[in-house]
Amino acid sequence: MKPPVLRSLFRHPLRCVSLALVACAGFSAANPAPPTVRADNAWIRWLPEGLPAAAYLTLTDSGDAPAVLIGASSPSYGSISLHRSVETGGTMSMVPVEKITINPHSSLDFGLAHYHMMLMQPKAGVRPGAHVPITLSFVDGTALEVDFEVRPGDAAS
Repeated sequence: MKPPVLRSLFRHPLRCVSLALVACAGFSAANPAPPTVRADNAWIRWLPEGLPAAAYLTLTDSGDAPAVLIGASSPSYGSISLHRSVETGGTMSMVPVEKITINPHSSLDFGLAHYHMMLMQPKAGVRPGAHVPITLSFVDGTALEVDFEVRPGDAAS
């Protein structure tokens, strides 16, 4: 004989299906897919006097689908935005971008591709030699925390 709870569920097939869907949704939210993006050579070009800094890195997507970076945040900066340097009529300028796509099974070097992150409103302690955590946010809901080395403004990549 079935326990009363099971008898009640089996009398209402929709309840069974709903319960199964809720259980599956909870499992996938608690166990997100492993990240397919790796970060290397992460560094920040520091500028004095609280001026905005720029962050560079290389992202490698080992997955079968494009990884799409849509934002970043850090406890060491008030705000971070994605930018690309473009040439228009012989003049270079920075333009904000909403996303940066890393193709599957490939790498994207921010510096070589003319991308960077603008780091605004630095907090105390951001100086050359320091290490700053920045969390990268992707369109699929995954996040990647990356340790960035702070270098002097005249440092080469």
